[in-house]
Amino acid sequence: MTRHAATAALALAVLSLAACDSRHDMATNAKLCADFKQAKPAPIVAGAEGAAPVDECVRRWAYSLAPSHDPAATVAEAVVAACNVQLARWNQQTLSQPGADFEANSITTGQPTTPIAEHGVFAAGRALFYVVQARAGACPAPPITNGVPDGIT
Repeated sequence: MTRHAATAALALAVLSLAACDSRHDMATNAKLCADFKQAKPAPIVAGAEGAAPVDECVRRWAYSLAPSHDPAATVAEAVVAACNVQLARWNQQTLSQPGADFEANSITTGQPTTPIAEHGVFAAGRALFYVVQARAGACPAPPITNGVPDGIT
């Protein structure tokens, strides 16, 4: 093999390896993004009063933390941890109602569960969804004041 042929073969090998390492940005859909300027909608379902603050907290923290390079599941865990106060408040409201400690089968999985356990499942599921939604839409985070997304109560 001549020197020029060897150089050309080496260049092709380097280019092909570089192509494997190049990142391709995915298309985004900004129509997925939540508008944090709009007023919060009123809860639709009776008893959803406790879910609404949890959902709002989870959505705002998920959009705020979504740009992290951590896996979506890890970010979602952090989101739920950030909303622990709202989740605990919802759980406390539930515990003050008759039958709060009643175990029944989950409507979605059929496994035995309690209302408190389902609150955790709800928060975790919404957190993961909102992280992926924010990433897919390259969505902007809500305004932040003193290290906390605005609108969290």
